[in-house]
Amino acid sequence: MKIAFVIFNGMTALDFIGVYDPLTRLKSMGFVTDLEWELCAYTPDVSDDKGLHFTPTRVKQPLTGYDVIIVPGGLSTRALMQDQGFVGWLKTAAACRLKVSVCTGSLLLGAAGYLSGKTATTHPNAFNELRKFSAAVVPDRVVQDGDVITARGVTAGIDLGLYLVEKFAGREVKERIRKQMDYPCCSSV
Repeated sequence: MKIAFVIFNGMTALDFIGVYDPLTRLKSMGFVTDLEWELCAYTPDVSDDKGLHFTPTRVKQPLTGYDVIIVPGGLSTRALMQDQGFVGWLKTAAACRLKVSVCTGSLLLGAAGYLSGKTATTHPNAFNELRKFSAAVVPDRVVQDGDVITARGVTAGIDLGLYLVEKFAGREVKERIRKQMDYPCCSSV
């Protein structure tokens, strides 16, 4: 399985790390040995909204050949929604089996056309913005509608990561990873 973690300037680091950590434990704990991932960016230099630097492993390469694409959120998503180059780049992920977002990353999935006719969620402060892209906006922590999975606000990234772990490797593996992370059980995951 191949995952593309999309990173961009102004993203919220916890949106990225919250889902990255449980998913990559699938490999580091020996549950999914063929798991591969890349940190994909549209620009060579990436910093989160507070100045933490990230190094992409792929820059401006098409997002084809991945099973899953995961897009974090952050205040910069509003400007990126208007960036035709960035949105066009996200559209290269159309063949990915799953398009996934955390927080306002759903606005970017929406701008790329992936939320048309679908139910989705995002940070509560962006519910109104998300309505122009999706059929319904709901307040759930994690929402799956077909090939799109969206997670609510920043900390929902951890819930999303565990949701995906269970989807890919089963409930027992999810529980083992959750306990290793010392993450309290929640009803939505």
